[in-house]
Amino acid sequence: MLRLLFAFAAIGFGLFLTSCNTLSKEECVAADWRVIGESDGAAGYEPQERFAAHAKSCERVKIVPDQTIWYQGYQAGLVRYCTPMSGLMHGQAGHGYSNVCPPATAAGFLRGYTLGNREHSLQSRLSSLQSDYGSKEAEVDDLSDKIKDAPDADRHDIRRRMDDLEDDMRRIRREQRDVEDELDDASAEVQWFQQNPNAPPPVMPGY
Repeated sequence: MLRLLFAFAAIGFGLFLTSCNTLSKEECVAADWRVIGESDGAAGYEPQERFAAHAKSCERVKIVPDQTIWYQGYQAGLVRYCTPMSGLMHGQAGHGYSNVCPPATAAGFLRGYTLGNREHSLQSRLSSLQSDYGSKEAEVDDLSDKIKDAPDADRHDIRRRMDDLEDDMRRIRREQRDVEDELDDASAEVQWFQQNPNAPPPVMPGY
């Protein structure tokens, strides 16, 4: 039994090491470092960390990546990444930003990224509130069934718990309405940005 446990542990550790590799052995052997670099740049990876990870992956087959060729591809890919619409897309997806865009294109990327990330954060918050509300609602339903057959001595505690849950649900509904209003505003800003990605943001009345 102990040997079996050690075997499973070894397999699990091997799978963990495999999952840490950015490239397979076959990919290292057949690598076109310019193409790989372009793909990495287009994804917005931090260059030093990403190339070091490739080099570590390919140590297994004694292949040293061509950093010069890779970086040429990376710079080409970065041109595709550092655009306003790319920023919006990555923000909406909840991706991080590794501060890789050069000054000439960073402002446009960040404008889109900030809008998209705000929309993503609000959508995540709304989903969390809806989930929280649903779980509390289900608990209230369970307690409503339970209280029917509960001894008199327990009914007071059950009713108090139900009252607390219903207070929480009212609070969640209020917060949910606020978040929905903010999300409507954020979505309207995103829609305007999608139509005018290279234009400066409009000046709002009162500013």
